[in-house]
Amino acid sequence: MVMSLTHKLPLSRTRLDRDAEARKIPGYLDQLWADANTRVVLLWRGEALVTTGSPTMLDLRTPNEVPSWVERIYLGHTVEDIRTHQRGTKIVAAILDDDQGRAVEPDLGLWMSARTMAHALDDLDAGIIVAALAMANWHASHAFSPVTGSVATADQAGWTRVDQSTGSALFPRTDAAIIALVTDGEDRIVLGSNALWESRRYSLLAGFVEPGESLEAAVIREVWEESGLVVTDPVYMGSQPWPFPASLMVGFRAQVDPTHSTEVTPDGTEIVDLRWFSREELRASLGEVMLPGRPSIARAMIEEWMGEALPDHE
Repeated sequence: MVMSLTHKLPLSRTRLDRDAEARKIPGYLDQLWADANTRVVLLWRGEALVTTGSPTMLDLRTPNEVPSWVERIYLGHTVEDIRTHQRGTKIVAAILDDDQGRAVEPDLGLWMSARTMAHALDDLDAGIIVAALAMANWHASHAFSPVTGSVATADQAGWTRVDQSTGSALFPRTDAAIIALVTDGEDRIVLGSNALWESRRYSLLAGFVEPGESLEAAVIREVWEESGLVVTDPVYMGSQPWPFPASLMVGFRAQVDPTHSTEVTPDGTEIVDLRWFSREELRASLGEVMLPGRPSIARAMIEEWMGEALPDHE
């Protein structure tokens, strides 16, 4: 039986109950804001405020330490005692504008990008920052209804927006994307270099799921489009949210159809180079080849195939 990688993935960890029923209580955010036990994660320019020192932790503030008139989202409550936070502690995200962010903490070194550093957080903070960023990004892109163009205002403790011309609710959406670890008959993997990356950076093949398409069909299509390889029978490995800005990465392992060639052909648009690696070849290339960062599902999938953790090299 193949075990899912999900529980090992840095951005799939959480110690929050999202408390969906409480969101529906009218004025619930105001109730939380009046409670000194509520804790607030601060977001500014897509980054979260962290404490000084080690280990890295989110700098969770009380409501009275947060500027007035910020956009707020109730993320849920803790499911256990952790650090100084008792079980049931309510967590709210506050989205700061430029002036508010500078006023709260002008030291840019204390604002952390989850894209590069989430693996350094514990399970509670990882779950907080992923949910906060995903919702903040959704709010930023849905100030107006995509149906009518009318102003849409936040409701249900930040988990919906309401079209002010029709009263209809808008709900958050996540874009599904597949990522594929493709092997050949010799159990080598293929890694590609994206046109937007540094020339030395390589990762697994990935792409968005199209409307009306299954995840497995998306694997077969994306691998063919990006590499010219024909794969069969994709097998699920695990999934991880990737709120940069709004994706869910779903990992699959797939093998090249033995009746087809293993010759690779980059599409020349997204993928500019493709290389096959055995385990020994990849290990020997680590000084030359840059792999995905530790917060990514791609890194975990490659290490699962390797059978070992790989050293950092950046």
